[in-house]
Amino acid sequence: MEDLTGRRLVVVTGASSGIGLAAAVDLACRGDQVVLVGRDPARLQAAAEQVREAAGERPEVFRADFAVLDDVRRLAGKLRAAYDRIDVLANNAGAIVLQPLTTVDGFELSIQANHLAPFLLSNLLRDRIGRMVVTASGAHRSGTLDPDDLNAPLRRYRPINAYGTSKQANILFTAEAVRRWPEIPAYCFHPGVVRTRFGTDSRLVALGMRLLPFRSPEKGAETLVWLANQDQARLVTGGYYHDRRLRRPLRKAADPLLAARLWTASAHAVGLEE
Repeated sequence: MEDLTGRRLVVVTGASSGIGLAAAVDLACRGDQVVLVGRDPARLQAAAEQVREAAGERPEVFRADFAVLDDVRRLAGKLRAAYDRIDVLANNAGAIVLQPLTTVDGFELSIQANHLAPFLLSNLLRDRIGRMVVTASGAHRSGTLDPDDLNAPLRRYRPINAYGTSKQANILFTAEAVRRWPEIPAYCFHPGVVRTRFGTDSRLVALGMRLLPFRSPEKGAETLVWLANQDQARLVTGGYYHDRRLRRPLRKAADPLLAARLWTASAHAVGLEE
């Protein structure tokens, strides 16, 4: 399955809807070979068909549920078997969780789906990755990350705090990955407040998504696509971007000591050696 045409191979997680699907369509229309990763088989197949209709080629699809770390390990194995190189890994999958939920692996769902799963996937694919783009969020301002207690949000659960904590972890992970893996340029970004499937299990959130002036997924995906294509010399590796401009995250998301502690805790949580 390795691409022999000289085109770039781009793997997009969370690609069955929203920002991930919009980015996959844009990248495919630019000539990239895109690979879609998603949780729901039916929506994943529908997304692949949408990419085919837009770009003229049906992408490969891989199913994985990031709430199950064994799924992530299987996904990494399949991607390694299929491709000798992944030019861009877009760690985009994520979720807002409206109630306190614990995964089969024993972690609060937001921190696992939004941070631990992409952390594990990136580590398992490290020698294949040419560039990494991570979907973070301005919601990191609401995070209160404690690497010594990744399940802290389960106590007195607040969805925006749990989500913000996982997004703070995304920014810290990106910066620490650059320090540990200097051969892999990595960037993270805030897509803006985007109209997606996030939180649509809640009638109130679903109504707000329809009525309030949220960004379209296509607008939210613009910076992801830009970071995947921009000349590396023009970018700050490890940087946090919004609307294609370098931004400064809050101090708690830019603490190198906290980033190093998070990496150690995350490696322990997913069973990796540092």
